[in-house]
Amino acid sequence: MKILIADDHAVVRQGYVSLLSMALEPCEIMEAASGEEACDFSRKHQPDLIIMDVGLPGISGIEAAARILEDQKDARILFFSMYNEVPIVKRALQVGAMGYITKSCETDTLIKAVQRVAEGEIFVEYDLIMKSSFNDQASESSKLQQLTRRQFEVFSMLARGLSNDEIAHALAIEKKTVANTVTAIKSSLGIESMAKLVFFAIDAGLVQICTQPAASVAQD
Repeated sequence: MKILIADDHAVVRQGYVSLLSMALEPCEIMEAASGEEACDFSRKHQPDLIIMDVGLPGISGIEAAARILEDQKDARILFFSMYNEVPIVKRALQVGAMGYITKSCETDTLIKAVQRVAEGEIFVEYDLIMKSSFNDQASESSKLQQLTRRQFEVFSMLARGLSNDEIAHALAIEKKTVANTVTAIKSSLGIESMAKLVFFAIDAGLVQICTQPAASVAQD
């Protein structure tokens, strides 16, 4: 079995490789440090299973998964992330991932998830299923479900502090397209300024995405 591990921390990737090599039958394990690399490796090597982090540099793991599934509709993707917020889990499953577990889960849960998803089954960590039972919440976070895939990706990048130029480069689109998308996001969420958009991300439980200074807050 060929497995691709996409995580931006080398130590974490090495830990996955060591653990999976011992727990599974002989397998080939490849590593990617970004969403773009994951897309390239997947296209070239057609792995049987992709273990993907959400918070990757450049395009997010969710966007990378969406791109991979556009090219390889039978790709089996398992998200293994620090994020346990319902909107993120929902979005990951909506793009076509077959599983989602958190990095705080037990080792047995990780192994079980890998085995289940590799066999073509859906696997979501029990605590995530119980958290709000995936029912739509009457809160700010539920508004994120209104965003399109492109809008959600731009929203996530803005929350991480990327500028319009950086987003345009990462997504290979025109800066004007980014600006128009930001306008559409503000309209959908009922937000007037970039500062309020970042605060919305915090209120919606996406604060962990904001790992960099919000350089784009000054833009309007």
